[in-house]
Amino acid sequence: FGIAADENFVITTTNRKEITEDNFSDLVQDGVTLYLLQSVDQILLLATKERIDFLPHYDTLVKSGMYEYYASEGQNPLPFALAELIDNSLSATSRNTGIRSIQIKLLFDDSQGKPAVAVIDNGSGMTSKQLNNWAVYRLSKFTRQGDFESDHSGYVRPLPVPRSLNSDISYFGVGGKQAVFFVGQSARMISKPAESQDVHELVLSKEDF
Repeated sequence: FGIAADENFVITTTNRKEITEDNFSDLVQDGVTLYLLQSVDQILLLATKERIDFLPHYDTLVKSGMYEYYASEGQNPLPFALAELIDNSLSATSRNTGIRSIQIKLLFDDSQGKPAVAVIDNGSGMTSKQLNNWAVYRLSKFTRQGDFESDHSGYVRPLPVPRSLNSDISYFGVGGKQAVFFVGQSARMISKPAESQDVHELVLSKEDF
């Protein structure tokens, strides 16, 4: 930090509480932002950035599809919601060397549970970490960095072309979770990475919340 050996300094929290041997374990936690200052009341000459982590209320997720899709410019929003789900499969199968298989099934058999929309593909699959990150609200598959392992690692967004199998058909850009909660009340993701024996499953359910 370029501090001379004979120069005094203090370490404080953003609330200007000085870190000492006595309060270190209480004030210094993972992700906390600290200031290195000449004095506790030193004026900051530049703007600082602090990372904020928060858990949104579950209504933010389960009702977001309704709020996102109401602004569908007078069009029937259901096709766009289905397009979001298909878009995930298009991304997942974009690097297939063989046949790209994407199936859309509308399930209405009460003996199998509640009615459902199932989108099935033969893409690369997701690890447990990638599946966990898929559940993070507003975490775009194109902007996941750092500790976030993208569910479409290595995927390259294609050049803008008329909407087709070689494009991203996502219209609203709100992602699969919002699309799911526009259509129904729960999402079940079942995925097996191509190079793994493990099958991973994630359920996001309004009822469970």
